[in-house]
Amino acid sequence: MPDAMSDQLREDMECEGLLECFHGLKQLDRECYQALVAADGELTVDEVAKRVDRERSTAYRSIQRLLETGFIEKTQVNYEQGGYYHVYSPAGPSDIADDLQRMLNDWYAKMGQLIGEFEQKYEERESPSAEAAEQ
Repeated sequence: MPDAMSDQLREDMECEGLLECFHGLKQLDRECYQALVAADGELTVDEVAKRVDRERSTAYRSIQRLLETGFIEKTQVNYEQGGYYHVYSPAGPSDIADDLQRMLNDWYAKMGQLIGEFEQKYEERESPSAEAAEQ
């Protein structure tokens, strides 16, 4: 994996790579997300775990990370005799894309601010030495 931003920009990124890059998701998170996208309907954690061939607790942690990022949605299903369970489905692609765009815009604004601060800081250091050289 490249370390520098310039290296990252030169690399070909996959669409899912954006999800990992923006939110620090893991390969398993990606697999769980793809399992939910490929499903005909909502899935329980047990069903996701079976599709990605992992233990329930491992799949549950991945599902929680995906919920935190907003990539999936959780729905509560109630039993008639009491109790409930949760099912999960992917969020709409446009919702995810909008979120990624907002994050990119925020990052771009922050980078612009940092570049401006960098320029200001080092212009101030150049000015006294340039003045001293002229005298």
